[in-house]
Amino acid sequence: MHLKKRGLARAALVALAALALCALVACAQEEGVNLAVQDEGASAVRVNFFSPMEKANPDAENTARTASDLTIAMAEERLGVTVAYRTYTAEDYQEKTYDEVCLERARSNKDDLYLLNTDTIVALGSEGHLADLSGLSCAQNLREVVRVANTVDGKLVAIPQEVVAYGLFVNKDIFDACELSLPSTPEEFLECCRVLKEKGYDTPVGANRWWLETFVFAQAYADLYNGGDTAAEIEALNAGRARYSDYLRPGFEFLQTLIDAGYIDAENALVSEAFEGVGEGADFMAGDCPIVMAYWGAANTDTAYGSPDFNMEVIGFPTERGQMPVLSMTGYAVGEGSAGRDEALKVMDVICSDEAMQLYAETNRVISPSKNVEVDCVEPLRPLNELVQADTYVLASNAGMDVEQWGNVCLIVRDLLGGATVDECMAKLDELQDAA
Repeated sequence: MHLKKRGLARAALVALAALALCALVACAQEEGVNLAVQDEGASAVRVNFFSPMEKANPDAENTARTASDLTIAMAEERLGVTVAYRTYTAEDYQEKTYDEVCLERARSNKDDLYLLNTDTIVALGSEGHLADLSGLSCAQNLREVVRVANTVDGKLVAIPQEVVAYGLFVNKDIFDACELSLPSTPEEFLECCRVLKEKGYDTPVGANRWWLETFVFAQAYADLYNGGDTAAEIEALNAGRARYSDYLRPGFEFLQTLIDAGYIDAENALVSEAFEGVGEGADFMAGDCPIVMAYWGAANTDTAYGSPDFNMEVIGFPTERGQMPVLSMTGYAVGEGSAGRDEALKVMDVICSDEAMQLYAETNRVISPSKNVEVDCVEPLRPLNELVQADTYVLASNAGMDVEQWGNVCLIVRDLLGGATVDECMAKLDELQDAA
């Protein structure tokens, strides 16, 4: 891939991961400074952890830590180690994205533990820079979807603390008033949009420049993950015997139909951030737009869609197989050549244990990567949660695919919003696959 496009794809991944994690990066003063050590000097064993997030207050008591920090605290106490946070800031690294910095640091063995996006997991895993986690006790409890998404060359090289599920957020009151059932197929979705537009909702689907690819992934991979031989199909894609463009074309054509019919405002979506713009944020919450797309956590927080004045339901994206959640995830990984590799593996086994996963999931009210951990969700999320618990989903990030999906497809969807044809978008996908 062209270097500039790689940077943009990684920037998109970092921004999305930051939204999903709901964590902002604090300012670092200089490279390598230990910004968040609790009880410095209490332990001679230190594990260096590089991530895009920081404790709000490095000197805060453990009870004030975020969900992730609570699990780190569990490992510190149980193992008698100190986990030193080393965090990314764009100010320090200027033009370098978080992913680019992760690649540099991991290849130089600067840290022991990392929080990585999928494309970085693929790169570092294939180069042998990430330790195999399959022997850890916590790895035995993972959902199969998590294992598949984080396996590179047969090795489990990353484990997340959260599975991020994307779905359609629907104003059920508007649908009821228009006598509409919640759509399951692309045809039903188009019919809903037609009726909604006739009823005076000029732009039935609120969109931003980040998440329209969820429509594409749902339709592209519904059969791959729910009907066929997933491993064989991915092997055929990696070998070039099958084309990503053949899988993704129907989703791009569906988006083009939505744009042509005026159901999505492409011009506005191209420049809108998440939760902003026409149909986003205030418009959806005010009842002026019936449908938006967002991730699971947006239903849990008042800063997004957590307290609507109407009945809201979160459903899967329309496919010929029915409603389909789209899953993405970041992952914790251990540097294979790092000085603290062995201690970092012990930390991983604690922070990804069922006990820690339960704490994390209860604190953030999210889907756990562990098949043994379930947390009750808010009422609007029940339809989406039922699908995920039934193993009905598609993956938008899969380390087993040699073409990174989430960031690349996001950028090519933006080309479509900007006026590129579906054929031109497919040609870009073919270029990426040929290069891979």
